[in-house]
Amino acid sequence: MEHYVTIFDSLFLPQGLALHASMQRHAQPYTLWIVCVDQQAYEMLCRLSLPNVRPMPVTDVETDELRRVKPTRTRGEYCWTLTPFAPAFVFAADIAVSRVTYLDADLWFRGAPATVLAEFERSGKFVLVTEHAYAPEYDQSRKSGRFCVQFMTFVRGVGEPVRQWWADRCIEWCYARFEDAKFGDQMYLEDWPERFPQHVHVLQHQAAMQAPWNATRFPATEASVFHFHGLRLVRGGAVLLSDYYHVPEQTLRVIYDPYLTDLKGALAELEAAGHTVRPQIDKAVMKVRARIAASRVIRPWHMAPPAGIRLL
Repeated sequence: MEHYVTIFDSLFLPQGLALHASMQRHAQPYTLWIVCVDQQAYEMLCRLSLPNVRPMPVTDVETDELRRVKPTRTRGEYCWTLTPFAPAFVFAADIAVSRVTYLDADLWFRGAPATVLAEFERSGKFVLVTEHAYAPEYDQSRKSGRFCVQFMTFVRGVGEPVRQWWADRCIEWCYARFEDAKFGDQMYLEDWPERFPQHVHVLQHQAAMQAPWNATRFPATEASVFHFHGLRLVRGGAVLLSDYYHVPEQTLRVIYDPYLTDLKGALAELEAAGHTVRPQIDKAVMKVRARIAASRVIRPWHMAPPAGIRLL
């Protein structure tokens, strides 16, 4: 049994449900723990009673230090601050859990994660990290870092020195700005292979973990996991696929179209449960991004939202 944990609020319920749908196909047997950043997300997940899901209200698991810094951070920044704590929340909730993999809510399993975790097991290490593995034309390593906080595995106990060090740094500083070689929770990972050489394994099978920033580098058919960074629901049944990156047609066909099918199913499930889906990006902001990046990153949602779904 593998244990995973993710973090999101009610705005990102559609992505969370799409992630769950992919895990039902590819990640069995598993438990997905969801740290619910607002009460609406928790109540909706309880109402849906999804198989293999354990929702956790953030107010039930927050530490005193988290509550102390919470007022100083935006919701997005606070979610980043929570990330290194999320595996500890699961370890505390179930003493039988031996390892936990953190997942960004906008991940989606195209294949089984078993191959990724098998490489980690062969390494004999206690923490798994993945690289951005940028395509050359999109390399942002100097600003966003070599590593991506998207899929990270921690082994109980022996992985704790790394997780605790990261948690301490995020309490000290975790903001959505570049400052003194820091950015959010992510740049703290930069020196882990040197700082924690006996603990940290860097995933070698880079093509298994894909995203818009490396979609031109790897064949879409090699992806086990895809990170839908920048994908947002907007008004009128459209999706902003990316606010910066060009997505190849093969990736749109092989990965994005099936994901949109899961997203459509998520919207239908949420509608049936009485949830009103909101747009995930301001219309004016979307227009600005579209002008900057050009229409190549805007793709009509060819499958109209189910009847009754309104993006207000």
